[in-house]
Amino acid sequence: MPEGGSDRATTVDASELPYLRRCIELAAEAVEAGDWPFGSVLVDADGKILAEDRNRETTTGDPTRHPEFELARWAATHLGPEERAAATVYTSGEHCPMCAAAHGWAGLGRIVYASSSQQAREWKAEWGVPVTSPLSPLTVQDVVPGAVVAGPVPELAAEVRELQWRFRNGNSAGD
Repeated sequence: MPEGGSDRATTVDASELPYLRRCIELAAEAVEAGDWPFGSVLVDADGKILAEDRNRETTTGDPTRHPEFELARWAATHLGPEERAAATVYTSGEHCPMCAAAHGWAGLGRIVYASSSQQAREWKAEWGVPVTSPLSPLTVQDVVPGAVVAGPVPELAAEVRELQWRFRNGNSAGD
């Protein structure tokens, strides 16, 4: 818990919603480009957006082009260890195991997500979409014990669900 005993680290407050909304805008841009609907922003301790990206897997043909992975790489190159630890990664969807590992290796701080991996699995089941990922469905804390994580945010998760549906109905790409 942060100093003062606050549970802010594991909850999402109203001041953070604009960052999550930006992630959803980036996810919508990804869908429009033909990529999976994920977007992320990296925010410093003072609330300044340092970097942002959207998913680029399909358009680049590179399955590692997740925005969370890209932000971890950017942070490792541009920020010192203390700055990375004080930063927050906001994202439209909970980190996959690959991105969680990159986050942990880069030493980034808190993760805040609009929708969870569990929700995404439930949506796929509801839609009759098989899960074809080669990765186990691990949470961020399974990959990075001690990671400080907050989410999902129900009203925003519904928007992510809609983007997932739009992507699946407009593309034949795999999981």
